[in-house]
Order: sequence, then structure tokens, then C-alpha cells
Amino acid sequence: MSSLLPEPSLEGGLLGRVQFWFACAFAIGWTGVVCGGLFYQFGLWEYPCPLCIVQRMFMLLAAMGAAHIVRTALTRGAVTGRDYMMGWGLSLVAVVAGSFASWRQTMLHVLPGDKGYGSEVFGLHLYVWAWILFQASVVAVGIVLAFAHATADRSVPAQDPGAYRTVGMLALWFLGLVLAVNLVAVFLEEGFHWFLPDDPTRYQFFYDVGILD
Repeated sequence: MSSLLPEPSLEGGLLGRVQFWFACAFAIGWTGVVCGGLFYQFGLWEYPCPLCIVQRMFMLLAAMGAAHIVRTALTRGAVTGRDYMMGWGLSLVAVVAGSFASWRQTMLHVLPGDKGYGSEVFGLHLYVWAWILFQASVVAVGIVLAFAHATADRSVPAQDPGAYRTVGMLALWFLGLVLAVNLVAVFLEEGFHWFLPDDPTRYQFFYDVGILD
């Protein structure tokens, strides 16, 4: 089957591989950021507010856009321009929307004397770091989109089943696992209700089913 795939030129092959590795890094990176939020939730007992959950959703959606490119490369061996546009377009929408969500939460605590919500990391709250990362991702996705036309149909990592497939599958499984954990975490906090409280202080599910009083 690999003989039917187009042979990449030197330029197209190099750029195609850069696109593939960047898509893996993008998916793993955003998934790792969500893991950081889960650590603060379960390790430090900090309950995420509704805006925190919304930001996590956009982080995972951004990772899913990159994961679409990775999965396409691993299953078909070549990524078309349409695949790049779909994957990076989804990521771009996600990071732009996430920027607004994190900006909104930042503005809620911008007044002097407001201590903010949750812990700080290097002097900044998690939602401020989220805004910075979302903004950086907008620039990064814009750059890779600019080169997508030059790499379409030339990314063929499936011809090399070594590191490409190992890292690609790791990125996909890592994203799937964290996505499932995040869904369970949200359900435990929200319980059988439509909305999360603005300032959650418990896992409502355990109270809804009578485990805790």
C-alpha cells in the first residue's frame, strides 16, 4: 500500500514531517495543560468554576484539531490540504474562543484588591496563563496554516512505522484518556444538575446520590 502513496520531495517531505511533529506536540501540549488543571482539582482540592471548565473544553477541542491531522497521517499516510484546513481550522476556532473565555475570567478579577480565583503559578493565576497560551497558539496555528499548502499530500509518516507511529499513537491515546477523565470530573462536580455553581465547593454528585450529606 505504501507504494501507492506519493513520494515526497525533499522540501515537501521535510515540511510535512515538521507539520506532523508539530501536530503531535500541539495535541500533547494542550492535553498536558488540562492535566495540570486536573492536578490542581484533585491534588490540591481546588474546584474549577464554570469558566475554568469552559477553558478546558476549548483546550481539548484545540488538541482534537491537531489530533485529526495526526490520525489522518497515521491511517492514510498522506495529509491533504483539506485535512490540514479542517484540523488546524478547528484548533484555531478553539484557541480564539478559549482566549475570550480566559480573558473574561481575568477581567472578573482585575480590580485592585481582588485576590483572584484559585492558586497562582509563578505569580499568575491559571486563567491568566491560559490566556497567554491561547494567544500564543493563535499565532502558531496561523503560521502552520500558512505552510499547509506546501505540505499537502506530502506528509507520509506511515512509511516509517518507528517514532512517527509511536508518538502519534501516544498523542491520540493521551488525549482520549484525559478527555474521558475530564468528562467524569465535570460530572462529579456538577451532579444531576444543568449548571455548575459560580463558586463550587464540593462534588455535587456524591450529595445527589446520598453518599455524602
